[in-house]
Amino acid sequence: MVYVFLADGFEEIEALTVVDVLRRGEIDAETVSIANSEVVVGAHGISVLADRSISDVCNKVPDMIVLPGGMPGSNNLKECALVREMLCNVNRAGGYLAAICAAPIVLGACNLLEGKKAVCYPGFESELGAQIVDGKVVKDGNIITAKGPGCAIDFALTLVERLKGWTVAYSIGEGMLHEDNVK
Repeated sequence: MVYVFLADGFEEIEALTVVDVLRRGEIDAETVSIANSEVVVGAHGISVLADRSISDVCNKVPDMIVLPGGMPGSNNLKECALVREMLCNVNRAGGYLAAICAAPIVLGACNLLEGKKAVCYPGFESELGAQIVDGKVVKDGNIITAKGPGCAIDFALTLVERLKGWTVAYSIGEGMLHEDNVK
């Protein structure tokens, strides 16, 4: 099970691309609202009806939690105690944590990036507590980070690769005519 957390102000491309690509890989992925409402409004005014509310899943430990970026979405994720608690629980259980754009600041606030390599949207590096490296998507142990909206498909395919293997991820990328798969 993969939970994609949604907070008001989330980056729509980053959240919905991940859900789409994971589901193409037949991975059970659900959107989870961290607000009091299951309707969450993205940074560009797109409303999304989440599959679940965080109160429905807060006692579960999924295989992966994905944090889309966007502002103020990333700050809203960072300020949510249940989000931080679930991230720490998944990390302790050896599950995957994935964050894109500004959302790695949430992992940084939980001290989960100490000693790790990571990327984020330019300008948020000082909030990570990580070794900042170059690249679109960076994998370090159980943590996957990505730079921004333009990396959403690469990020999502990396998540599929971690959960289902390279062959499945490559096949999905090829079917989507992803530039790294189609030459």
